[in-house]
Amino acid sequence: MEFEIRPDRTRPQGRKKLTRERAAYFQLMALGYSNREACRIVGVDVRTGKKWRNGNHAPGKGRRPLPPTRRETVACGPSRYLREDERIHIADRLREKAGIRQIAAELGRSPSTISREIRRNRTVLHDYGTWYYRPHAAQARADARRPRPKLTKISQSPVLRQAVQERLDEKWSPEQICHALRRQFPDRPEMHVVHETIYQALYVQGRGALRRELAGSLRSGRARRRPRRQAQQRQPRYSHPMVMISDRPAEAEDRAVPGHWEGDLIIGKNSRSAIGTLVERSTRYVMLLHLPAGHGAEAVRDALTSTVTTLPAHLRRSLTWDQGSEMGRHHEFTLATDIPVYFCDPASPWQRGSNENTNGLLRQYFPKGTDLTEYTPEHLRAVADQLNRRPRKTLDWETPAERLAKLLATAS
Repeated sequence: MEFEIRPDRTRPQGRKKLTRERAAYFQLMALGYSNREACRIVGVDVRTGKKWRNGNHAPGKGRRPLPPTRRETVACGPSRYLREDERIHIADRLREKAGIRQIAAELGRSPSTISREIRRNRTVLHDYGTWYYRPHAAQARADARRPRPKLTKISQSPVLRQAVQERLDEKWSPEQICHALRRQFPDRPEMHVVHETIYQALYVQGRGALRRELAGSLRSGRARRRPRRQAQQRQPRYSHPMVMISDRPAEAEDRAVPGHWEGDLIIGKNSRSAIGTLVERSTRYVMLLHLPAGHGAEAVRDALTSTVTTLPAHLRRSLTWDQGSEMGRHHEFTLATDIPVYFCDPASPWQRGSNENTNGLLRQYFPKGTDLTEYTPEHLRAVADQLNRRPRKTLDWETPAERLAKLLATAS
C-alpha cells in the first residue's frame, strides 16, 4: 500500500484533512483487518475509525452530526440488496414498458422487491405529476439510506419528543400515543410514529431519546425488554428427550388394558412439600408417594421406583405425567423399571383427567396451604385405601380395589 503518514500532524490540512488516511483505512478494512489494527497502521485513534464507518451521532455542543462515510460497493454474486447493475436493468426494462413481474423474473427477485425499489427510489416531478427511474440516482439513495445506526425520529424532533413524554407521564401506552398523534396532527407526517419507535427510544441502549425513568410509566413496569422465544425456538424441558402423549399406545387411550398410570404432585404450603399421586386409568386405583425429603427430580424418581416395583409386571405398562421439573430424571426411572414415561402437552391437564379428578378428591384429606411433610407413610396408605374402597359411578358402582382384585385374579 503506497501510503505515508504525515510527519507533521500538528497543522490541520483544511477541509480535506485525513482524506488519505481514511482511504487507506477502508482499504485495510476491505482486506480483512480489524478496526483496531487498521487504525494502528494508519495512525488514527480507534474511535476515529468507528466514526468513519458508522458516522458521528453524538457530536459535541454546536457541532452537526456526521453521516457515515460512503464506500463504493462492488457488484459480485447474489446479494440481499439490489446492485447497481440490477437497477440499470430495471431502468432499461421500464423504458421498454416491461411489467413488474417480468422484470422480477428476469432478475430472480420477488415482484414486491422491484415494486418497492421503484416506489422508494424513483424521481418524481411534482410540477407535472410524473416520475422516472434513474438507476445511478437510485443507487445513491439506497446507499445513503443503508448505513447504521440511524438517528431516530424522536431524537431529531424536540416537538415530537415533548409530545411523547407528556403522554407517557399521563400513563398512556405507546400504541395510544401513536394513534393520538395521528388524530391530532393529521397533516404533519413528522409527528407520526409507530409504537415500536417509542419502545426502542425507551429500551434500546444508544437510541434512548426519551428519559429513562419514563419506562416506569409503562403498564409492564419494566425498564428493559423481555425476550420472547418463538415456539420452534423453545429450549428443551429436560436434558433427555421427552416422549409425548401422542406416541402413547392406543390401548392406554381406551382404558381397555390395565397397567397404564397417570401421575402428578399435590403441593403443600409455600410449595415446600408435596405428595405424589398415581392413578391407574382402567380401575382408578390410587397409590400415594411419600416425599419427606422434598419433591426434586431425584426424590420423585426414587419414590416412583420403589412404589411401582411392588406391582405385578402386567400392571406396569406406562406412566403419563405433565411437564413438571420433578420428572427431570424420567429416563433413569424408565431404565430402572422398564416403564415408559409419556408427557402431556403444555397447559393440557385434561390429558390426565383421572389423575386431576383424584387430586381434587385428595384435597379433602390434604387441604391447600398445609404442610404435607407432617403426614407419615402409614397415613398416606390409609387415605389411599379409603379412596380405593369408595364405590365409583364410572366403574358401575364397583370400588377400585374390587376392580383391581378381579384383574389380578384373571391374570393369575
